[in-house]
Order: sequence, then C-alpha cells, then structure tokens
Amino acid sequence: MVLLRSIAVCLCLAPPATACDLALALAVDVSGSVDSAEYRIQMDGLAAGLRDPIVSEALVRGQARLMLVQWTGSSRQKITVPWTHIDSFETLDRFADQVAGDPRVWRNFSTAIGEALEMTMSSFGAVSDCKRHLIDISGDGVSNEGVEPSELHAVLRTRGVTVNAIAIEESEPELTAYFFENVIVGEGAFVVSAAGFADYPDRIRKKLLREVTQQTAGLQ
Repeated sequence: MVLLRSIAVCLCLAPPATACDLALALAVDVSGSVDSAEYRIQMDGLAAGLRDPIVSEALVRGQARLMLVQWTGSSRQKITVPWTHIDSFETLDRFADQVAGDPRVWRNFSTAIGEALEMTMSSFGAVSDCKRHLIDISGDGVSNEGVEPSELHAVLRTRGVTVNAIAIEESEPELTAYFFENVIVGEGAFVVSAAGFADYPDRIRKKLLREVTQQTAGLQ
C-alpha cells in the first residue's frame, strides 16, 4: 500500500507531456516552370528557414510535426519526407538536412494546386493530436489542371486545415491576388509575395516566423 501511494505521488508530481502545437505540411512546387536552379533555391531556402533560431526554438518548444510534399500536375503529388516529430534541435537539423537533400521527383508537368491540397489534407489524420493543422504551399503559377483549389475550401474548413501560401511572382505578377482569392483558407490565413525565386529564402523565413511564433506564443 505504501508503495502504491508513493507511485501515485510520483505520477501526480510528474510534469505533463507537452502536446503537439502545430502540424505543418510544407508543399513545394516542382512543376515544369521551376528549373533546377530554382528548385535548389526553394529547398535550400526552406532548410535555412527551418534552422532560423526563432523558428527552430518555436518548433521544438511546440513539439511540432513537419512533413515535406513535392507536387506538380494532376496525380503527381508525393510525400517525400514523412511526418517527423520535432522533439529536439537534433531532430530538426536532420529534417532540414532531408529537405535540403531531397531529390526532385518530377520536372516537366503542369500545376495542379487543388490536387496538391487534397492529397496533403488527407495526411493530417496521422497527426490528429496536434492543435493546429497547416499547409504551407509555395507556387509560381496559377492552377491549370485538376480540381480548382477554391472547390476544396469547404472541406478544408470542416477538417480544420488552414492553408497559407507563398506566391513566387517570377513570371506572374498577379499571382498573390490569385492565391489570396483561390488558394488560402482558414482563420488568419495569409499570402506572402516573393518577386522572384531569388527572394524566396528571405520570404519563406519570414513566413515561417509568422506561422510558428503565432502558434506557440501561448505555450508556457
């Protein structure tokens, strides 16, 4: 009886496990309009953004789950780095290394934003314990194949998935407006503009800062 009481006291005094604050799916455009140098800018910039001291602190503190998706035309979307529990800075560094070294899956296909969102949305069942589900999608063109992204807004809202975007306006100067009207969805959803791929690393870092610090600000 004394032993049982001691165990109970220890359990009561043990600190509660930290819950997952954010499940973040990073969906990267690898359509035909993205050349090999631009692909490399995206992946290196994304890896560097994840390693930003404030971003990394927030992700580890919030016990985040991260996943990488490559997407292009209809039926061509692939999870290339599966959901990873960011429980330490070492784990985050390994994930960033995987992002930077992720080999490109496709090169010469169209832009199916809706299908990218649909496939990515379906993966959040594996991280249902996280407080917030977020898709962070990048793109340099409007959707020109498959289901329209706006047609998925209702189901995304129902499932509690927010979509933010980074519009790379290398060849489409009105892309930010298109993403704002047709792609993003959810409370507080936003679009970040990059004038071209050269601006991507700085813009994705600022975007990640806004996303992860907003979500973890209330953690103790």
